[in-house]
Amino acid sequence: EVQLVESGGDLVHPGGSLRLSCVASGFSSDDYAIGWFRQAPGKEREGVSCITMRDRDIGYADSVKGRFTISSDNAKKTTFLQMNSLKPEDTAVYYCAATVATSIRAREDEYDYWGQGTQVVVSS
Repeated sequence: EVQLVESGGDLVHPGGSLRLSCVASGFSSDDYAIGWFRQAPGKEREGVSCITMRDRDIGYADSVKGRFTISSDNAKKTTFLQMNSLKPEDTAVYYCAATVATSIRAREDEYDYWGQGTQVVVSS
């Protein structure tokens, strides 16, 4: 059974940084992709970034390019989302998702497994 556990959400001032983590269990190889999504109050969930664990192919939403960095530690089956220069509009519940894949998966409907989410609040 695949399980995803996110952590790292917090309250941070504008311009600050946070690092989110997602630990995946249940995959027998590195042939899976991880996506980070977020959902702000009253808005639809949107994709933030994604990575393939085997080849570390990476994608970012335009809204976070240059500010967020996704990375992975395959031995620990952990994916990180380093978020710098945070803005109030980055406030959302952040979810990691996973699916068996060896290429980038950017759409929400391409993912089969979801974590419970971690809250990020950017406010002064």
